[in-house]
Amino acid sequence: MLSGFLNTQRLQTRIVGTFLGLLLLIQAVSYWFVQRSVEDHTRTVVRSELVTGERVFKRLLEQNHDQLKQATEVLAADFGFRAAIASGDAETVQSALENHGDRIQASLALFADPSFKLKGATSDEATRFLTAVRNHAQSAQSSEPVDGQAAEVDERRYQIDLIDGQPYQIVAVPVRAPALIGWVGMAFRLDTRLLLDMQQLSGLEVALAHRQGAKTQVAMATVPAGLWPSLLPDAAVAAPIDKASAPSSRLTDLETDEGTYSALVVPLTGSEGRSDATVVLLRSVDQAMSTYHQLQRTLLILTGLGLLAFGIGSVVTARRITTPLRRLSNAARRLGSGEYGVTLTTRASGEIGELAQSLESMRQAIQHREVEIRRLAFQDALTDLPNREQFRHDLRKSIGHNAASGTPCAILLMDMDRFKHVNDVLGHRFGDRLLRAVAERLRQEALQGQHAVLARLSGDEFAVLLPNADASAAAPVAQRIHQVLERPFVLDDHNVDLSAGIGVTTCPEHGTDADLLLSRAEVAMYVAKERQAGTVVYHAGLDSSSEESLTLLSELRQAVEHNQLRLFLQPKVCLRSSQIIGAEALVRWQHPTRGMVPPMRFIPFAEQTGFIRALTMWILGEVAAMARQVADEGQHLKIAVNLSTRDLMDQDLPSKVEAILQRHQVDPTLIVLEITESAIMDDPQRALQTLNRLHSLGLKLSIDDFGTGYSSLAYLKRLPVDELKIDRSFVMNMETDLQDAKIVHSTIELAHNLGLSVVAEGVEGAKHWKLLAGLGCDEAQGYFIAKPMPAADFLPWLKDWHAPDTTQEELGTAFAALT
Repeated sequence: MLSGFLNTQRLQTRIVGTFLGLLLLIQAVSYWFVQRSVEDHTRTVVRSELVTGERVFKRLLEQNHDQLKQATEVLAADFGFRAAIASGDAETVQSALENHGDRIQASLALFADPSFKLKGATSDEATRFLTAVRNHAQSAQSSEPVDGQAAEVDERRYQIDLIDGQPYQIVAVPVRAPALIGWVGMAFRLDTRLLLDMQQLSGLEVALAHRQGAKTQVAMATVPAGLWPSLLPDAAVAAPIDKASAPSSRLTDLETDEGTYSALVVPLTGSEGRSDATVVLLRSVDQAMSTYHQLQRTLLILTGLGLLAFGIGSVVTARRITTPLRRLSNAARRLGSGEYGVTLTTRASGEIGELAQSLESMRQAIQHREVEIRRLAFQDALTDLPNREQFRHDLRKSIGHNAASGTPCAILLMDMDRFKHVNDVLGHRFGDRLLRAVAERLRQEALQGQHAVLARLSGDEFAVLLPNADASAAAPVAQRIHQVLERPFVLDDHNVDLSAGIGVTTCPEHGTDADLLLSRAEVAMYVAKERQAGTVVYHAGLDSSSEESLTLLSELRQAVEHNQLRLFLQPKVCLRSSQIIGAEALVRWQHPTRGMVPPMRFIPFAEQTGFIRALTMWILGEVAAMARQVADEGQHLKIAVNLSTRDLMDQDLPSKVEAILQRHQVDPTLIVLEITESAIMDDPQRALQTLNRLHSLGLKLSIDDFGTGYSSLAYLKRLPVDELKIDRSFVMNMETDLQDAKIVHSTIELAHNLGLSVVAEGVEGAKHWKLLAGLGCDEAQGYFIAKPMPAADFLPWLKDWHAPDTTQEELGTAFAALT
């Protein structure tokens, strides 16, 4: 996708590139102009601050000069000082100078007569000081300045002279009594306090430099001493500087270790008109620019965001422009290859967008129909989940993929507990809504984040396919399923508690055939439900014939198709008349290689896989044909057929049975359908509906293995049954176990009171026969009468039947009391 997007031949790439290129160019030019403007503005502001700083500094010198002059004038006007001068005592004059100098914190002090002859001084080396005082006094005595000389006269206030290499500000005040009797001179050395005051007032850095011979060096500064050598611009070295020069000519830039500074050189004129001292005012350009750096970063960020937003917008715009063209191209390729059976004809005229929209609409319409057809074929209409067929397809695909990659896959088959009772109590519509809620909860909570396939196979049966997972990886998923089902479902103010039995199989551990894996998962699921174990992983111990069952299902199907099944009959006798009145139909499998396969080897497997329904239909067809044959021989015999739980849950069973009876023209009363208690109790409501429909056809109904189930008496009075079959476990031990005999007797009494006939199975001897007859049992079957025999042998055997003689059998007195 990226390589295609970077293809400069594509229209979309050219549109996006053009838009982004223009925006980037505009932003770059704008940034350059803003940068230049900011730098120019900053330079202007810095220069303005330096010029203002020069005026401030000069104003500080003037204020300092005025304060010093006032203090000196106080000394000159002092009567005692003038008296000391008049006395001519040099020591007295010097003492007065020292005392007053200390009081006003003057660094140097002297007194000279009107001709500037030194009369006293606080320093031994006062020659340079005396010259400065004389020059200053002469400047003060000069006449009023003419136009253009005012600035020069004002400069005396900040005249700085170098005395012994140190900068001093000189003040000269005349002493009059009342005539001029001399001059008092005071010198105040400049120190860092003045520079710090200047820094606090202006925010500028200040350096004071002075000339010593041909060199200029920094005397003091507010910046670290390490930067002093770099604080002397060329303008400070070039001396003398024209004191009337414009500030712009004294501005320069300095590069230091701390960054770039703008410097303004301020020459300080001395008493002789020279500029031996210089003040350098400095302003950090980097610091001034720092306030704009954040603005620059913000501008860069906005530029980046703008490029991103503009890029996204241009991509969206380009896609909107090129999408119709791409759709037209794709539709043309699909239609040109024969897809959907339509040939694409391109035209140069017309609106490309309209053509693209028309072709895409046509493709979508056809695709929608195919999706709908596929949904109807492979999707469960109630939950919108994949159905059994789609799940089998996905499972086979996963098996093939895993076989190539060597990775396993796992299948979880689950069946809801108590769901049938919900249908019975709250109705099927409520049950449908509950199934949708279960599917949604499984999908959104139990399987969220899992690469899994969830399907509804039938009824309340769901399946989960976990690619690339073994049994250990499937266990946490099964646990989450149990956890999400533990919370009640709330629908229409009803709280419904559900749970599930889950069976787990894995490929290739438990097989590589989709149907086999599903059947084994179903085996494990039913074990989990029976044991209430939650989750059970399939193993060979759950299915005693697991090794043979790898091919048993396909062979069982072939057995029906290739007529390998055999119908066997076990006779039933009427105990009152000792006549054969019927038989029970049994099935045997004559396997071409295995020989005669007993029912217990394939009937449970057929029930687990659901193939029992096909077997039941085969038996019913054979029994109907046999009943027709017996009737044609002039015999009136009832033939019983066993129905499994799956048969009883089949809502189409009555119509199927009716079709078989009509095909063979058989009297329905000759057919007896035997149902176990457990089959009825699995879903009593649905079983009752099916039994009522079967009974309405004229079929006789019998409850098989009566007494081994539970909770059936509540339904017995409602079931349309005609007889009860007492389980062999009670009959076989009744001759030695009085309790079993009492149970048989009570069951016979109960059935007769309800108007039902009683059949006892498991009659193994003459005592069984005689005792059952004495207890009033109606019919019996067992090995004492005859073992199951092929249907072809039944009629010949019937003709040779003779009732056994039981008159010689004696029963104990306890059993006699039962009768």
